Amino acid sequence: MSYLVLVRHGKSEWNEKGLWTGWTDIPLATSGIKEAQRTGDQLRDIKFDLAYTSKLVRAQQTLEQILKTLAQTPPIVENEALNERNYGDFTGKNKWEIKDQVGQQEFQKIRRSWDYPLPNGESLKMVYERTIPYFEKVILPELKNGSNVIIAAHGNSLRALIKHLENISDEDISSLEIGTGEAYVYQIDNQGKVTAKEIRGENPDKKKV
Repeated sequence: MSYLVLVRHGKSEWNEKGLWTGWTDIPLATSGIKEAQRTGDQLRDIKFDLAYTSKLVRAQQTLEQILKTLAQTPPIVENEALNERNYGDFTGKNKWEIKDQVGQQEFQKIRRSWDYPLPNGESLKMVYERTIPYFEKVILPELKNGSNVIIAAHGNSLRALIKHLENISDEDISSLEIGTGEAYVYQIDNQGKVTAKEIRGENPDKKKV
């Protein structure tokens, strides 16, 4: 049995402003650093053998703070397959202003639906198609071998992973919200199957970011 821990990055400077960030490389806000440290405290019972993160600084800083809190130094691998969704023409726009302009139904499609590509951007399905092959080729074999793994990434790359791990339908994935700093802790057997799950560091303000 091994642990797989999925952590959404702490609140970034653009999260605090309500802006869609996507591939823009924005650092953590002070509040996001504190979220990562609190999450680290929630993971003290797990010794990590490997750590993975995206190519974006907010995820890397989150992982750094968690490992520093734990006083652990596992090897760290960065890969763009774990990057956030590309929000295309919506990048840098205020999501709550867009919600007021387009209405709740269209806003939910833009923000959470499965196969709704954005102009010059990605859908969650497209994120899934780059994230899951990387997970299955690189990370899953380590889990099957008994390694404890932490992945610090983003709302949508993690939603893709959770969809895969929990076999969530295309329709139901739209209701999954992951708060900044939240950790999804899975136990994985030697066949790569999930045997247990819990959420640590749950963020009560998850719908706001």
